[in-house]
Amino acid sequence: MAGTFFFQVVSPVGAVLTEDVQFVVLPGTEGELGILPNHTPLMSSVACGVVRYTLHDEVKKMAVSGGFVEVSHNQVTLLAETAELAEHIDCFRAEDAKARAEERLKVAMSMKDANDIDLIRAEAALKRAISRIGASDQGNKFS
Repeated sequence: MAGTFFFQVVSPVGAVLTEDVQFVVLPGTEGELGILPNHTPLMSSVACGVVRYTLHDEVKKMAVSGGFVEVSHNQVTLLAETAELAEHIDCFRAEDAKARAEERLKVAMSMKDANDIDLIRAEAALKRAISRIGASDQGNKFS
Protein backbone atom coordinates (compact mmCIF):
# COMPACT_ATOMS: atom_id res chain seq x y z
CA MET A 1 0.00 0.00 0.00
CA ALA A 2 1.23 3.47 -0.83
CA GLY A 3 1.70 6.04 1.91
CA THR A 4 -1.22 7.75 3.55
CA PHE A 5 -2.04 11.15 4.98
CA PHE A 6 -4.70 12.51 7.31
CA PHE A 7 -7.79 13.88 5.56
CA GLN A 8 -10.50 15.71 7.42
CA VAL A 9 -13.62 17.36 6.10
CA VAL A 10 -15.42 19.81 8.33
CA SER A 11 -18.70 21.59 7.62
CA PRO A 12 -20.75 23.96 9.78
CA VAL A 13 -22.58 20.93 11.24
CA GLY A 14 -19.30 19.31 12.36
CA ALA A 15 -16.76 16.75 11.21
CA VAL A 16 -17.93 14.83 8.14
CA LEU A 17 -14.83 12.68 7.61
CA THR A 18 -11.58 12.03 9.48
CA GLU A 19 -9.49 9.27 7.88
CA ASP A 20 -6.00 8.34 6.78
CA VAL A 21 -6.29 8.17 2.98
CA GLN A 22 -4.01 7.42 0.04
CA PHE A 23 -5.21 10.04 -2.44
CA VAL A 24 -7.69 12.94 -2.70
CA VAL A 25 -9.07 14.77 -5.73
CA LEU A 26 -10.85 18.05 -4.99
CA PRO A 27 -12.89 20.31 -7.30
CA GLY A 28 -10.74 23.45 -7.14
CA THR A 29 -12.13 26.68 -8.50
CA GLU A 30 -9.41 26.61 -11.19
CA GLY A 31 -9.63 22.87 -11.90
CA GLU A 32 -9.19 19.60 -10.06
CA LEU A 33 -6.55 19.32 -7.34
CA GLY A 34 -4.90 15.94 -6.78
CA ILE A 35 -3.26 15.39 -3.40
CA LEU A 36 -0.84 12.54 -2.61
CA PRO A 37 1.21 11.88 0.55
CA ASN A 38 3.93 14.48 1.24
CA HIS A 39 2.27 17.06 -0.99
CA THR A 40 3.75 20.53 -0.88
CA PRO A 41 1.83 22.97 1.38
CA LEU A 42 -0.99 24.87 -0.28
CA MET A 43 -4.25 26.66 0.34
CA SER A 44 -7.00 26.89 -2.26
CA SER A 45 -10.65 27.59 -2.68
CA VAL A 46 -12.87 24.63 -3.50
CA ALA A 47 -15.80 24.74 -5.92
CA CYS A 48 -19.12 22.94 -5.77
CA GLY A 49 -18.51 19.40 -6.97
CA VAL A 50 -17.46 15.86 -6.16
CA VAL A 51 -14.52 14.99 -3.90
CA ARG A 52 -12.94 11.60 -4.58
CA TYR A 53 -10.64 9.95 -2.07
CA THR A 54 -8.94 6.56 -1.86
CA LEU A 55 -9.45 4.77 1.44
CA HIS A 56 -8.05 1.24 1.86
CA ASP A 57 -7.56 0.96 -1.93
CA GLU A 58 -11.23 1.83 -2.59
CA VAL A 59 -12.37 5.08 -4.23
CA LYS A 60 -15.05 6.88 -2.22
CA LYS A 61 -16.96 10.06 -3.02
CA MET A 62 -18.66 12.98 -1.36
CA ALA A 63 -20.48 16.06 -2.60
CA VAL A 64 -19.34 19.50 -1.44
CA SER A 65 -20.75 22.90 -2.21
CA GLY A 66 -17.59 24.96 -1.95
CA GLY A 67 -15.12 25.95 0.72
CA PHE A 68 -11.38 26.03 1.31
CA VAL A 69 -8.66 23.41 1.56
CA GLU A 70 -5.32 23.54 3.38
CA VAL A 71 -2.54 21.04 2.76
CA SER A 72 0.30 21.02 5.29
CA HIS A 73 2.51 18.46 7.06
CA ASN A 74 0.84 15.41 5.48
CA GLN A 75 -2.59 16.65 6.53
CA VAL A 76 -5.42 17.88 4.31
CA THR A 77 -8.20 19.90 5.89
CA LEU A 78 -11.26 20.77 3.82
CA LEU A 79 -13.53 23.42 5.32
CA ALA A 80 -16.69 22.91 3.30
CA GLU A 81 -19.87 24.96 3.13
CA THR A 82 -21.69 21.62 2.97
CA ALA A 83 -20.37 18.07 2.62
CA GLU A 84 -22.29 14.85 2.19
CA LEU A 85 -20.83 11.35 1.94
CA ALA A 86 -22.02 9.28 -1.04
CA GLU A 87 -23.70 6.68 1.15
CA HIS A 88 -25.85 9.39 2.79
CA ILE A 89 -27.17 10.91 -0.44
CA ASP A 90 -30.73 10.15 -1.50
CA CYS A 91 -30.38 10.19 -5.28
CA PHE A 92 -34.14 10.41 -5.88
CA ARG A 93 -34.30 13.54 -3.69
CA ALA A 94 -31.30 14.97 -5.54
CA GLU A 95 -33.00 14.31 -8.88
CA ASP A 96 -36.13 16.13 -7.64
CA ALA A 97 -33.97 19.05 -6.47
CA LYS A 98 -32.28 19.15 -9.88
CA ALA A 99 -35.65 19.30 -11.66
CA ARG A 100 -36.85 22.11 -9.36
CA ALA A 101 -33.61 24.05 -9.89
CA GLU A 102 -33.85 23.67 -13.67
CA GLU A 103 -37.43 24.99 -13.56
CA ARG A 104 -36.42 27.96 -11.37
CA LEU A 105 -33.51 28.68 -13.71
CA LYS A 106 -35.81 28.62 -16.74
CA VAL A 107 -38.27 30.99 -15.04
CA ALA A 108 -35.51 33.35 -13.87
CA MET A 109 -34.00 33.52 -17.36
CA SER A 110 -37.38 34.18 -19.02
CA MET A 111 -38.33 37.13 -16.81
CA LYS A 112 -37.31 40.52 -18.17
CA ASP A 113 -37.05 42.08 -14.72
CA ALA A 114 -35.59 39.05 -12.95
CA ASN A 115 -33.08 39.76 -10.23
CA ASP A 116 -29.57 38.57 -10.84
CA ILE A 117 -29.81 37.01 -7.39
CA ASP A 118 -32.66 34.73 -8.55
CA LEU A 119 -30.52 33.50 -11.41
CA ILE A 120 -27.47 33.01 -9.17
CA ARG A 121 -29.49 31.07 -6.60
CA ALA A 122 -31.05 28.83 -9.25
CA GLU A 123 -27.65 28.11 -10.80
CA ALA A 124 -26.16 27.31 -7.37
CA ALA A 125 -29.04 24.97 -6.54
CA LEU A 126 -28.58 23.19 -9.87
CA LYS A 127 -24.83 22.78 -9.27
CA ARG A 128 -25.45 21.36 -5.78
CA ALA A 129 -28.01 18.87 -7.11
CA ILE A 130 -25.72 17.75 -9.92
CA SER A 131 -22.84 17.32 -7.45
CA ARG A 132 -25.00 15.24 -5.12
CA ILE A 133 -26.11 13.03 -8.00
CA GLY A 134 -22.53 12.62 -9.23
CA ALA A 135 -21.24 11.69 -5.78
CA SER A 136 -24.08 9.34 -4.88
CA ASP A 137 -23.71 5.58 -4.96
CA GLN A 138 -26.59 5.51 -7.46
CA GLY A 139 -25.44 8.52 -9.52
CA ASN A 140 -24.25 6.54 -12.52
CA LYS A 141 -27.73 5.04 -12.90
CA PHE A 142 -29.25 8.49 -13.39
CA SER A 143 -26.82 10.03 -15.86
